Amino acid sequence: DVILTSGCSSALDLCISVLANPGDNILIPRPGFSIYRTLAESLGIEARSYNLLADRQWEVDLAHLEESIDDRTAAIVVNNPSNPCGSVYTREHLRAIAHIAERYKVPIIADEIYAHFVFPGHEFHWFASVNPNVPVLSCGGLTKRWLVPGWRQGWIVVYDAKGHFAEVRKGLLALSTRILGPNTVCQAAIPDILEFTPPEFYASTLKCIEENAKLSYAKLSAVPGLRPVMPRSEYPDFPDEMAFTERLVTEQSVFCLPSRCFEIGMFFRIVLTVPSDMMTEACDRIAQFCAAHHRPTGSAGNGRANS
Repeated sequence: DVILTSGCSSALDLCISVLANPGDNILIPRPGFSIYRTLAESLGIEARSYNLLADRQWEVDLAHLEESIDDRTAAIVVNNPSNPCGSVYTREHLRAIAHIAERYKVPIIADEIYAHFVFPGHEFHWFASVNPNVPVLSCGGLTKRWLVPGWRQGWIVVYDAKGHFAEVRKGLLALSTRILGPNTVCQAAIPDILEFTPPEFYASTLKCIEENAKLSYAKLSAVPGLRPVMPRSEYPDFPDEMAFTERLVTEQSVFCLPSRCFEIGMFFRIVLTVPSDMMTEACDRIAQFCAAHHRPTGSAGNGRANS
């Protein structure tokens, strides 16, 4: 039921490879992690995007998801908690997604690398826990929660209560032997990591991330023309978020990832895993940059840019 891989990216690669053939399609979230499309298209598989709804905490647009399914749809990729959006789906919302998957008999690739990486007041639910009739390949690893991306320790957990994945299991085992596998020294550490990591480690990590999230949200919400989550264009000097982020790093040495990397426009993503003093300085520099280029809507200039 568990296959170890060279990081979660390798887990996703094996899942897409085993479920889809050239000419098939998989459904991926938009905005979403760019590697889904990279992996699929390298195998001759169409990566078909379904929308996430910004005004509903980036929940899946269920109608758009359903209308994107056809007879060549091999899998639905669900990323929860979400990268880059940071959303955490309720059990009810996951059930709604699972209901569509069950009705159309489409398996789920659950990218759950951020499992349990949620702030107080929110709860993570494994996709496989919401509907036993839907087979799930859950992808995870040590990278996020344990902060060791360079160790390249990932895994696939097979959830198949109804026995739909007999051939898929064989395929995953075959694919996993193409290379020698992840680092064996790090593999040996996994049981102790999972069993003996003190709760204080998780709590302190989440506290740091949450404090940075609140800090950056408060600071950037006060910048004219920037709207965290719901953007608005008030930077006519820049035609899109690529131009905005390129000029930002040139003028202020602050690098933010343009949302084009996640297949959506007019946003940029900031990273919270830095010391709070650096987070403060970065937000201050973004504010200085925006003050230099901001023009309220309705002033001269018709270009569009991002927040």
